[in-house]
Amino acid sequence: MLHGAIAPVGAERAERVPPPAAGGPMNTRKARAVLIHPADNVATALAPVPAGGRAQLEAGGTAVRVEVCEEIPAGHKFSVRAIARGETIVKYGEPIGRATADIPAGRHVHVHNVESERGRGDRPGSATVEPGCARAKPGREGA
Repeated sequence: MLHGAIAPVGAERAERVPPPAAGGPMNTRKARAVLIHPADNVATALAPVPAGGRAQLEAGGTAVRVEVCEEIPAGHKFSVRAIARGETIVKYGEPIGRATADIPAGRHVHVHNVESERGRGDRPGSATVEPGCARAKPGREGA
């Protein structure tokens, strides 16, 4: 798991920053956000993040700094880069949903702007939940 820290910022939204020195930590403060996989386009707040805070995150040797635009509750996701409407939301290196609106870098990513793609029976090609098994009627086993 790769960690980042939150710090006050100016007007930047998301920018690439140089990686930390070899073997050195990215920031010595306690991590308040985490980017789990290099392919992720969302990070998770480990503690509440105030609007205007800067998340400095690292994954796969790439460092990213993101200004958080709105308060992010602990345990919630925020975008580490702009995500277009219809684009896949990626966490753990895996798709977890689809953006229902354009999501600028640093915005809260939750049910108001993401829909699940799993377990849906209303879309072609989406996984569906199998119906429960019918009980065998007495005397009919093996018939």
